Amino acid sequence: MSKRQRTRVIRGVQYAVLVAVVLCAALFADWPKIAKAFFNVDVAVAQFPGIITSALLNTIVYTALGFAFGLVLGVVLALMRLSSVAPYRWIATIYIEFFRGVPALLVFIALGYGVPIAFQLVFDIYSTVMLSLGLVGAAYMAETIRAGVQAVPKGQVEAARSLGMSSTRTMVTVVMPQAFRIILPPLTNELILLTKDSSLIYLLGLSAQQYELSKFGRGALIQYQSLTPILLAGLCYLIITIPLSRLSSRLERRYGGGRRGQ
Repeated sequence: MSKRQRTRVIRGVQYAVLVAVVLCAALFADWPKIAKAFFNVDVAVAQFPGIITSALLNTIVYTALGFAFGLVLGVVLALMRLSSVAPYRWIATIYIEFFRGVPALLVFIALGYGVPIAFQLVFDIYSTVMLSLGLVGAAYMAETIRAGVQAVPKGQVEAARSLGMSSTRTMVTVVMPQAFRIILPPLTNELILLTKDSSLIYLLGLSAQQYELSKFGRGALIQYQSLTPILLAGLCYLIITIPLSRLSSRLERRYGGGRRGQ
């Protein structure tokens, strides 16, 4: 048997196994019980409009706050990593390594419970989420931004300096615009990750008006004893993340192709 024939046989066996599994699931699954657990129409209807007007909206707001703060801090950290001043590089490196190695869960706990206990300093829910998501996100975005800055051709910097531009003006008007064009796809991916990390806010003890999607779904799960609210919460996350994923892929094809053609 030739190599191509063996490949066809193996592929055929894989397809046959897959079809058998699907048929077994279709024939022996308790579909009424599954439908009641996951697709209870009465429970689903009861989640509206709150799951959209409150939970989904809060998730978007929390993510936007964390991303905005993280992006600003990430730019600062990236420039510190690239600085010729050694202490700046050391501080940025320690920060980045620390927050990339620590789970976001611990950051939420530290800001939500540790800081108020240790310093009697209490943040409101929006500030806590913004700081928690931003501190973690900044560590990842800083490395992405640094890579983007280093990817800008040195000739661009030399040309700008030869025209009499200062280092700061060169960085702001020449390097950073090109760097952000390069890093838009990975920044979009980071936004998706922050969207999912926003679910950790459930640790902070929220009022009903402050629920995000995960907390909303968990509360409805306990109330109705049905997985339908969790399924709806997952679908709402997909409403956010799928368009962002498509945007990231489109930006990667557009700007990646442009760089290859240069």
